[in-house]
Amino acid sequence: MTAPNRSTLHGRALVDELVRAGVRVACVAPGSRSTPLTVALATRDEVTVRSHLDERSAAFFALGRARRTGEPTPVVTTSGTAAAELHPAVVEADEGRVPLLLLTADRPAELRNSGANQTVDQEKLYGSATRLYADLPEPTAEARTLRSLRTTVAGALAAATGTPPGPVHLNCPFSKPLEPTPTGDVPDGIDPLAADGRPGGAPFVRRTAGTPALSPADLRGVVDALDAARGLVVAGPADPPGLDREAFAALAAATGFPVVADPLSGLRFGGHVRTTPVVGAYDAYVDSAATAAWPDPDVVFRVGASPTSKRLRRYLAATGARQFVVDPAGGWREAEFAATDLVVADPSRLAARVAERATPAVDAAWVERWERADRLAREAHDAATDETVHEGRVLAAVADRAPDPSTLVVSNSMPVRDLDRFGAPSTTTLTTLGNRGASGIDGVVSTALGAGDATPDPLTLVVGDLALYHDANGLLALERCGVDATVVLVDNDGGGIFHKLPVEAFDPPFTEQFRTPHGLDFAPLGDLYDLDVEAVAPEGFGDAYERSVTTPGSDLLRVSFDAESSHRTREALRDRVVEQVTEAT
Repeated sequence: MTAPNRSTLHGRALVDELVRAGVRVACVAPGSRSTPLTVALATRDEVTVRSHLDERSAAFFALGRARRTGEPTPVVTTSGTAAAELHPAVVEADEGRVPLLLLTADRPAELRNSGANQTVDQEKLYGSATRLYADLPEPTAEARTLRSLRTTVAGALAAATGTPPGPVHLNCPFSKPLEPTPTGDVPDGIDPLAADGRPGGAPFVRRTAGTPALSPADLRGVVDALDAARGLVVAGPADPPGLDREAFAALAAATGFPVVADPLSGLRFGGHVRTTPVVGAYDAYVDSAATAAWPDPDVVFRVGASPTSKRLRRYLAATGARQFVVDPAGGWREAEFAATDLVVADPSRLAARVAERATPAVDAAWVERWERADRLAREAHDAATDETVHEGRVLAAVADRAPDPSTLVVSNSMPVRDLDRFGAPSTTTLTTLGNRGASGIDGVVSTALGAGDATPDPLTLVVGDLALYHDANGLLALERCGVDATVVLVDNDGGGIFHKLPVEAFDPPFTEQFRTPHGLDFAPLGDLYDLDVEAVAPEGFGDAYERSVTTPGSDLLRVSFDAESSHRTREALRDRVVEQVTEAT
């Protein structure tokens, strides 16, 4: 590798190690100080550069790709506030355990604390949210420095995809000249290993990652505990790259336990549902009125993050069950503090090993109780669709009519909760994703388009009006990155979720300060971002959605609701389900 100047040499060496490690896509925002990285990426045939005008969108786009693939997509920014724009995605990547590699260009050390333009303190900019931070050495042609640079890049990728995965920040100072100028300052005779890397395209440092596993004795303890008449497998939102469906189907078969599957767990949808007792409408009936006469489970085997359903979390906390929380990083992800055992192991591998050793001892009446409650809830939801209007019908239709296979990204606030309650388990190969790490509404559009960019599967995004407003500029990636999507806008003119809170009774300030109606017309987004915008009545949504996902191009389907009416209808329906389940007990 030759370079006309030292900044170019370092940029090329850093990118070369990314390529050797398998990086094939990078997100880049325009800027001057990041020129050595941008040019190095743009000149590598192996790398596709996704250009984003907004750094925040770039970071969430990269996060979406990583949620879908389990591998990091580097994000490159210039110095100053550009680097700060990445912070919301860093927080989500940290809490959601999503691999993310941040490459922030910086001024050289002599310009820091000098009042130099576009120079801010970027050292450890994201605080404790990163798995690894390194302030890279300033560019030189010295062999040891280049070897250190390559080693650091290898370590950064290992940390981003380690246990647990998460964001990594490399701060990259560059001195002028930043462009590959004809006349440079790199001397002849530089060490070829440092400058060019290992021969044969090998990484400078090869990574060998282990998987946390239990000893035979500890494994036997878990197997013995699951030898119970009444048990549950509870799967919360999964960490990238997801749970192994076959392993958990085998676990359910071996124990006989029902699988209580969050819609973001990866276990609610897929071919395993044909033979595995997967329940999904629990948010409608795990109420003390309905479950008071139920016997408690003896044991609960929990994987993934905390379930979306607050009612499920409270139900589990109120039982006297022995609860195993399985986490590969040994993290405590159970905010009710009712679990009894923390098991440090890879969830899918542990499920497979337990399945090989367990023998069914489950009470058939226990399984039937859960399946009957789920069936009653589904029947009530289906029967109500012709007589009531509520936002959950949109999520039920999407889950029912999404192409097989496809990717579904749901926004926070109500869409993910409605998918949780109304998205029926099915055999569709549906990869469902959401930003449930920090559970914010920022960056949802960009996250979805990043996920869509990572796979040829059809992409659906279901988003609320406030979340779409917050990240509407992310729609630019439709054209710039060549992503096709069906965007379903559930428009209730403000923060409908606040109707679920006690503050609803206090108006003012509820309407203006919490629900915040905005009166925005989203139709002009069609002209701005070259997508078809269609207003769809709730009763005609299913057919309109199916037309959109089966035809090329991007569409925005706007379905309008009255937030308060939808909330009242949704809760009245839930009361009906609780009554029916109680009577059937």
